[in-house]
Amino acid sequence: MQTSPNGLQPTPATALNGAQRSAALEAMSNAEGLDILVVGGGVTGAGIALDAAARGLRTGIVEMGDWAQGTSSYSSKLVHGGLRYLYQLNFALVHEALTERGRLLTTTAPHLVKAQPFLWPLKHHYERSYSAVGVGMYDALALAGARGHKTVPIQQHLGRKGTAALAPALDVSGLAGAIRFYDARVDDSRLVLDLVRTAVGLGAHAASRTRVTGFLKDGRGQVLGAAVTDLTTGEELEIHAKRTINAAGVWTEDVQDLATKDGGLKVLASKGIHIVVPREAIDAETGIFLRTEKSVLFIIPWPEYWVIGTTDTPWDQDVAKPVATSADVDYILEHANSVLNRPISRQDIIGVYAGLRPLLQPKLKPGAKAASTKVSREHTVTRVAPGLTAIAGGKLTTYRVMAEDAVDHALGEALAHAHPSVTADLPLVGAEGYHELVDEAGRIARERGWTLARVTHLLDRYGSETLDLLAAIDAAKEQGTGPGDLDQPLEGAPEYLRVEVAWAVTHEGALSLEDVLTRRVRLDLCRRDRGLSSADEVCAIMAPLLGWDEAEVAAQKKAYAQRVEEIAAAEAEATDAAAVAHLSKPI
Repeated sequence: MQTSPNGLQPTPATALNGAQRSAALEAMSNAEGLDILVVGGGVTGAGIALDAAARGLRTGIVEMGDWAQGTSSYSSKLVHGGLRYLYQLNFALVHEALTERGRLLTTTAPHLVKAQPFLWPLKHHYERSYSAVGVGMYDALALAGARGHKTVPIQQHLGRKGTAALAPALDVSGLAGAIRFYDARVDDSRLVLDLVRTAVGLGAHAASRTRVTGFLKDGRGQVLGAAVTDLTTGEELEIHAKRTINAAGVWTEDVQDLATKDGGLKVLASKGIHIVVPREAIDAETGIFLRTEKSVLFIIPWPEYWVIGTTDTPWDQDVAKPVATSADVDYILEHANSVLNRPISRQDIIGVYAGLRPLLQPKLKPGAKAASTKVSREHTVTRVAPGLTAIAGGKLTTYRVMAEDAVDHALGEALAHAHPSVTADLPLVGAEGYHELVDEAGRIARERGWTLARVTHLLDRYGSETLDLLAAIDAAKEQGTGPGDLDQPLEGAPEYLRVEVAWAVTHEGALSLEDVLTRRVRLDLCRRDRGLSSADEVCAIMAPLLGWDEAEVAAQKKAYAQRVEEIAAAEAEATDAAAVAHLSKPI
């Protein structure tokens, strides 16, 4: 295999890149056909593709944008059981989610999913008793899901002094104390990428920027696959499949309408926004959990910033253009500042993002509307048409269960029994060997002359594949090719190495500057200019890998600059309609 200009040699088994994408489209459109075609490249669709491929089924997955471009890159980035669902007495949902949380933490994605402590401030002493019962049940359900093995520490009760010691930023003057409990956090888009790559490693064919334009049917109305358009070339293709699964999230109804107008799933889009502030803006060693009048608010620590959210409001605008408004930001600031000693101001904010939850629409009386906070987070799988299954609802934490249910439903009872799901203990790309490599982090740091934090950063993003990135760095040095040393940090974002940009192209399917800055090297989330100041350096790394000439580089930078400008204008508006009017293309 020929080495790329940056010294990166793609791993054939799991790499997502231009060559892999072309081969996947060719394979999916041949006469043999697929067993399962998945429509939608978010966490649900990616999980379904992995589940199907792991069963030995001929599997294909198509996504009209980039992987995780929709809801799955704009979540709260939490893997959690849903503590608030205990207060709705939905024990089954919480138990299911906590079981999946344990799997992700220990087996399937320990490199991506990290245990995260939170403080639950208590205003009154009487809150401690009933809150302790709720959190205690949370811990018990987690232990039951992990068969008695503790995957995170159990709750700890703190007085006012102990609360202030863990979180000096909290205003404890009106508190009786707090309860510390654990959930987990994850880089949502990286989880999706690893799911797709793992599926590809098991033989699945995956193609982003491939839009479904219709469904293939026989004379009896049986869906036999889909007509698709390669959005990079405009070429129209047909993909034949015995069974197709619609996992398009907030686009579920749009996709199923291509097959039938006779019903199916009804989805309510609910907008959730988050703000991002630097770590120094909040003095605390732990996250903070708040119950609000509508939902909950999380103040979530990441190594270099805090993510604070979320809102939960119905969305009736273009589902491709979710954006935060000034009113949304004010809501987050008001609730966060209600418990903080030093209020966060707009000047502290370094990032804002918005996403849409695909919630199942309940049956209502004519003219009635559903409040998004009352709609179930549980998922539903249904047959939209013969040969076409649809799934909607659920949440990121339970993607694996959703995937298993969707494939079981599409196969039918007999075939599902003959080809059962095997993903419960299947490590994702980078998971196997991760724990052993963590033990070598100090040695790697010394040999490379890096800080331990830099090695940890790589391990927490790439797991055991960190060794492949290091090999790529060394190969580039030996060859003396490429745009500079890959082991050097980006000038405008020193927390990221240049090799991470190259890896995004050669192994993670990035095809544009936006793909890299929003879903791989995620400066879109944590820079006031959304990473625009790093565009020159990032493009210089990407260009030789993607064959861009000067005109294409200029076009990429112009497109991203326009995106940054339009989102900034949108976020100054007070209403969703006014905000969306500023956007010329999907977010």
